Amino acid sequence: MENSINTLKELREKNNLSYEDMAQKLGISKSYYWQIEHKNRRLYYEMAKDIAEIFGLKPDDIFFDEKNI
Repeated sequence: MENSINTLKELREKNNLSYEDMAQKLGISKSYYWQIEHKNRRLYYEMAKDIAEIFGLKPDDIFFDEKNI
């Protein structure tokens, strides 16, 4: 899962989005988003889907790590 979280951070930074930008797009607080990205809060499927949609991806593209199969 560590690799997926890095991917999320990389996607956010590559798209010049801050924690606050992501939080606004998702309708959550900045600290809630920060906790998701730093694995301090459980990521539910609906939120994963919403995050992936921001980047035009599917949740598995961001959060599925083939190495852990």
